[in-house]
Amino acid sequence: MLSAQQLQIDGRRDDLLPPTSLEARRGELLLVSGDGQDQRTALALALSGRMKPNKGLLSWDNSTKTKKVRAASAIIDAPGVNEPEQHLSVRDLVTEDLSLIPRRYRGALLSKPWLKVNRFEDIAGLWIEQLPADRRLELLIALALADPALDLLVLDSPDRHSANTADWLPRLEQLAYDAGRPLAVVAVVSALPDTWDGPAAVIGNSVTHAAPAETAEPADAAQEDPEEVPETLQRTAK
Repeated sequence: MLSAQQLQIDGRRDDLLPPTSLEARRGELLLVSGDGQDQRTALALALSGRMKPNKGLLSWDNSTKTKKVRAASAIIDAPGVNEPEQHLSVRDLVTEDLSLIPRRYRGALLSKPWLKVNRFEDIAGLWIEQLPADRRLELLIALALADPALDLLVLDSPDRHSANTADWLPRLEQLAYDAGRPLAVVAVVSALPDTWDGPAAVIGNSVTHAAPAETAEPADAAQEDPEEVPETLQRTAK
């Protein structure tokens, strides 16, 4: 299980990520809503172990080690971080992503047979920008799952590519429940779909009004994990 307690990331003036708490279990899709793209991306980076929060506690399977969270997770399609470059063809993207899978799992993962086995041959010659929202999402998820070590998928704003929830929500529900292995799936979105009645959270849900100075509680202690975590990551975030 992924657990975030009072995660907060400082910004230059305001919080990049206001205090936020949530839980995501294996076999479950959690939707987290937030207004600003910067906040959504900061949360996605923090939940996947790619950005260290200034305050709060993050754990995966009761471990607070950043390395463990990062090794078990993938962040998918974060704007300005690891979204696919528009000038790439699908074939080139697949070749690039498969080459970044840890060597012990790589085996014979070549782009041509992978595209055939995963039924992407029909789009192999298209540019990334030509893909419909649903096919783009299917492709990026399949590439992430090519690494069998992953148990946690964090998707950054899948709704930004289409206002139609049918282009992304059914696939994410299926992913959590029927992926062939028990995955925890978190999607950070701009707004919860009207029809959604599953697990949900809101960015900033741990914000409280300040108490009077004489009775104010001490601020949360910073996360103790001393490991340095890059604030940005390269394309596939493996």
